[in-house]
Amino acid sequence: MIDYSVILTQRYPGSEWTLTGPDYEDLVWHSDDAKPTKAILDALWPTVQADLAKMRRDGLRRAAYAEQSDPVFFKWQRGEATETDWQTAVASVKAQFPA
Repeated sequence: MIDYSVILTQRYPGSEWTLTGPDYEDLVWHSDDAKPTKAILDALWPTVQADLAKMRRDGLRRAAYAEQSDPVFFKWQRGEATETDWQTAVASVKAQFPA
């Protein structure tokens, strides 16, 4: 199901609108610029979904770096681990959350 509120939030950040239900017909456009058509919003949905998936993955990857590889980096800096240990930890995170 297409989530028009997500599309509008992502692609029309300065526009004013209300959505009283899940369908395009429930969209009330309050901005002076032209209301996007259903066809335009429907065409944007796959791109918006991909962008959101990338943002989620990037957030998970950042959290994993902080939890898994950053501590090894600091140990390496203190001489308690090797650079290879740190690189292995980074590679593990990249494998968990591939691009």
